[in-house]
Amino acid sequence: MEYHYYNKYAETMPRDLLRVQQSKALVNQAKVVYEKIPFYKKAFDDIGLKPEDIRDIGDIKKLPYTNKQDMRDNYPYDLFAVPMGDVVRIHASSGTTGKQTVVGYTRHDLDIWGEVMARTLGAGGVTAADIGHISYGWGLFTGGLGGGIGSETIGAATIPASVGNTKRQVTILQDFKPTFLLCTPSYALTIADYIEENKISVDTLSLKYGFFGAEPWTTQMKQEIERRLNLQSFDIYGLSEIIGPGVAYECEAHEGLHVAEDHFYIEIIDPDTGEDVKDGEYGEVVFTCLTKEALPLIRYRTHDISKKISEPCPCGRTHTRITKFAGRTDDMLIIRGVNVFPSQVEAVLMELGDMSPFYQIQVDREGNLDTLTVLVELTEAQFTSEIHDLEALKRKIGSAIQSMLGLAVTVRLVNPKTITRFEGKAQRVVDNRAVDFRAN
Repeated sequence: MEYHYYNKYAETMPRDLLRVQQSKALVNQAKVVYEKIPFYKKAFDDIGLKPEDIRDIGDIKKLPYTNKQDMRDNYPYDLFAVPMGDVVRIHASSGTTGKQTVVGYTRHDLDIWGEVMARTLGAGGVTAADIGHISYGWGLFTGGLGGGIGSETIGAATIPASVGNTKRQVTILQDFKPTFLLCTPSYALTIADYIEENKISVDTLSLKYGFFGAEPWTTQMKQEIERRLNLQSFDIYGLSEIIGPGVAYECEAHEGLHVAEDHFYIEIIDPDTGEDVKDGEYGEVVFTCLTKEALPLIRYRTHDISKKISEPCPCGRTHTRITKFAGRTDDMLIIRGVNVFPSQVEAVLMELGDMSPFYQIQVDREGNLDTLTVLVELTEAQFTSEIHDLEALKRKIGSAIQSMLGLAVTVRLVNPKTITRFEGKAQRVVDNRAVDFRAN
């Protein structure tokens, strides 16, 4: 098979040369953050560390961790390493808990972002001859502008469709003939729903590739999107604190995600001890920004859970690969001592076949006992089934979920279109235990 690249030299760089490049970048970055960011100067001084103690990439273990609370404590700009006169773009997180995490970019940072996102698209086969339809939000969320800068860097014609108005989006997909799509996987399924409900042939679209991220999705959901939209799908990963989408990406071998290691150094640690896990073991992903100027975070704890893949990739890329994310340490639910990730429930539903991909997990507390209820949206065909068939379906789903989790759950079947569609990240979990925090 012929594999495609945007920057083959950088993406297939020999590991020894990559290490030299990483070491040089880390030495410089340690000096910059110590001299320019009071938070890091204090963090270094508190453990008796000086910038000159960092001599190569192996010394990264000497550096302190950074977490999201540190960003909130230094809100909005106190972690920036450059004056505001050098900042040309500001993004921020959704701010669902606490203060937003604010990120800044210099022109150099935007060049890096364009580079890594162009690699992401190029790994799927996109070239300047393609047309891109970007259905991430164009705003403070990094998805839309991140996808756009990658598409423009690679030279593709770029349609900034943003989110919402699915009817209009489908019209654009039909009339403008884009060949690749960027959006959340749940919105890709919303597009597929609209096409099927309105009896539009998928053959009227010109899509060849889809790049999906910003929320967890399973292999089964990937296959569902590919079947219904008749395209090849690719997983993309990023977080605004590091740069946005483009931190890691799936290639045509579909055997994990390649980290852009010349810009973002990756570690995988035990989330409880902070120590490295062995290659091939799951742990929390930690990133250090090696080349960013405005917000050069050091050993940032992402809370995302993944593991490294040690075998070489058939595509020839040499940068570290990681598996699809298994969940997040802070999204993980503990129900009666059992760890539960929403992606596990999704995998069960997709494996059962002929199931709607829309579901929601509700957690409640009855007395001192936590309970788990899974709302599963019926398809139109299932909705017209006999009551005894629906009861059998409910038992089947409950049994399959219990087998996966080792935990009994309550399954509620709900009418088609009753679980809220989200144009951004889907809300998979409603944890009602939070209302009981004052209870004795």
